[in-house]
Amino acid sequence: MRFASLGSGSAGNGLIIEQGATRLLLDCGFGLRDAIRRIAKLGLQPDEIDGILVTHEHDDHTSGVFKLANRYRIPVWLTHGTYVTSQRLMPKERGFDLHIIDSHQSFGIGDLQVQPYPVPHDAREPVQYTFEDGKHKLGVLTDAGISTPHIEVTLNACDALVLECNHDLDMLHNGPYVRSLKQRVGGRLGHLDNESAANLLGKLDNSKLQHIVAAHLSEKNNQPALVNNALSRTLNCEEHWIGIASQQEGFDWRQIK
Repeated sequence: MRFASLGSGSAGNGLIIEQGATRLLLDCGFGLRDAIRRIAKLGLQPDEIDGILVTHEHDDHTSGVFKLANRYRIPVWLTHGTYVTSQRLMPKERGFDLHIIDSHQSFGIGDLQVQPYPVPHDAREPVQYTFEDGKHKLGVLTDAGISTPHIEVTLNACDALVLECNHDLDMLHNGPYVRSLKQRVGGRLGHLDNESAANLLGKLDNSKLQHIVAAHLSEKNNQPALVNNALSRTLNCEEHWIGIASQQEGFDWRQIK
């Protein structure tokens, strides 16, 4: 199994997971032309994608989903709540299959087993996902205000983990956001800060962990050095071992062996 990012942050998100002949795209928060360009940088074409999974309806995760799906007839999986709140983005004539999922029920797509799980975020029915190929497990967690026991159970014993480190608490508190936005970002339905992400990581069985990539970093309220420090202290590893998913470049393919 391998995975790569189209970009990660408040201006757009997308993650590609590949196993065997199966390629899945998790979210697409980029315009159609930009998404195609970013996919091409990873050596792929959109018609090679077998499905798009959606976490929630916010624009930085969905703005390109249905345009890409409609252009290349790519099936889409999402919760009922996300479907209802994404109607404004739906094409009038839909040229792709749409699958409504249960946030607790796993399902298979090609060579991958997909497990959605609910997360606390200010959206209608948000989920995140893990991906397994029968041997390895990739966990993804972004857009969650706090951790929960269910999140910790779901993300236990991953071979690779993409983990939100959205903001540094001091930078958010002293930063340029208005008070209401600071409260939203730092609230229970907002985004994980560096220390909360590190605390969650410390509760997991990381004995199989080959890759850890920090994602959804705020450009105004965080710095990669702060993220590297927080996560490396938890894992007792070198700071350079912590990967960072950037807004502009995402990250290149990472192989799970």
